[in-house]
Amino acid sequence: MIMPRGSDQLLLPVNPLFIGLSLLLALALEMLPVGRHAASPDLLALVLVFWIVHQPHRVGVGLGFVFGLVMDVHESAVLGQHALAYTLLAYFAITIHRRLLWFSVPAQALQILPLFFAAHGVSMAARLIAGGMFPGWAVMLAPLFEAALWPVVVWLLLAPQRRAPDPDVNRPL
Repeated sequence: MIMPRGSDQLLLPVNPLFIGLSLLLALALEMLPVGRHAASPDLLALVLVFWIVHQPHRVGVGLGFVFGLVMDVHESAVLGQHALAYTLLAYFAITIHRRLLWFSVPAQALQILPLFFAAHGVSMAARLIAGGMFPGWAVMLAPLFEAALWPVVVWLLLAPQRRAPDPDVNRPL
């Protein structure tokens, strides 16, 4: 198997339970009643994109739609606002997932920045079409924060899959 340039080690297979728990934890963090600011990053979208890029056969567009509906109901938003944004985000993440893994992690953050801008733009457009208030231009800072958090999320969510250094010199892997 050809290894992407950015990966210097083989990773263990991901536990599907870990995928589900990380997505549920991100959903719970999004649902915390801490008074969201327009510029606060969408952690659920960030974790969703991470798993779509790294495990596209397990996490996909359908899961993005379901989490979007849950966020719509939770925030009492226009039904479909987050669902449409997360679905488009998931679709475009699946579209670029093979190419994205060839880049280093900071370059990956730059590659997914337009996806986050598009998702926030779609969500804001749906809100405005339905007659909602304009949240201010600070909402355009959220994709920048999400892209800045990408290396941290990659490091955290790949940590359980990294192998410990093997002291046995006779084993190639």
